[in-house]
Amino acid sequence: MQKLKVATAQFENRSNDKAYNLSVIEEMARSAAEKGVKIISFHECAISGYSFARNLSRKELEEVAEFVPEGKSISALKRIAAKYDIVILAGLFEKDKNDKLYNTYVCVDMKGLVAKFSKLHPFINPNLSPGTKYCVFDLFGWKCGILICYDNIIPENVRATKLLGADIIFMPHVTMGTPSTRPGAGFINPELWHNRQDDPTSLKLEFEGMKGRKWLMKWLPARAYDNGAYIIFSNPIGMDDDQLKNGCSMIIDPFGDILAECKELGDCYTVATLTPDKVTLAGGYRYMKARRPDLYRELINKDHISEQKVTWINENKKSES
Repeated sequence: MQKLKVATAQFENRSNDKAYNLSVIEEMARSAAEKGVKIISFHECAISGYSFARNLSRKELEEVAEFVPEGKSISALKRIAAKYDIVILAGLFEKDKNDKLYNTYVCVDMKGLVAKFSKLHPFINPNLSPGTKYCVFDLFGWKCGILICYDNIIPENVRATKLLGADIIFMPHVTMGTPSTRPGAGFINPELWHNRQDDPTSLKLEFEGMKGRKWLMKWLPARAYDNGAYIIFSNPIGMDDDQLKNGCSMIIDPFGDILAECKELGDCYTVATLTPDKVTLAGGYRYMKARRPDLYRELINKDHISEQKVTWINENKKSES
């Protein structure tokens, strides 16, 4: 593995306006490529928008979704990647030939689709099917993985992706600024966003507090630290449908330290150079070798029925009522 220059982005997407969202992706890819960046990562459903999908019928969601890799958006990403010689990761809703719908994240280079991953724990719309497998692939000699938003909240998913060989894990999200049972959680008032030029302080207090970044810091660096992996976190900023998101796109190294973070109250990207030595020097590398799976293999294999999907949908409906 060689040193690798990577960018993570944040922008205010428009719901079901793929042409606009792809235009932002192209401009950021162009700018990053000029700085020598080899890979740029965008947020969950950055191509289509995300939160608006909770109100779509199955037919409406099918109209938004695309086949992968045959769809127009993948062709657009391929064109952008080839034009600027940069690898692009971004999300969209996918449909397949078995009439299933997915929340999918793709990796595209100048030749086309490199990898795709379907969210294991989708819940924005009940018509979405969960993904059934992890995803590990090669980029510039590095082993990479993808986990989408809620997938990363569950530590086993990150550990499994690391055990499959990933030293870089792309973590696209649409998160923060939503209701939860945890203290301090909740929606962020959209008026703060619209008034950000005159009063940036009030907006930053919400973005950086328990509704936003302070919650993120409770767990995201730990995923990097425990697994000895680079984490590429991407999240939108601004309005996603009627919900305000706070960005905080960042790159975290295997020591759990933030290498780069988007701080602007608007569209931007941030860049960091990944070095292979950190992967083996970090504590997570030793922790992986010290594991005793003989002690918990049977425990992990016990039958379990996931309640996450139904619980979240019910709670989300309550929060909107």
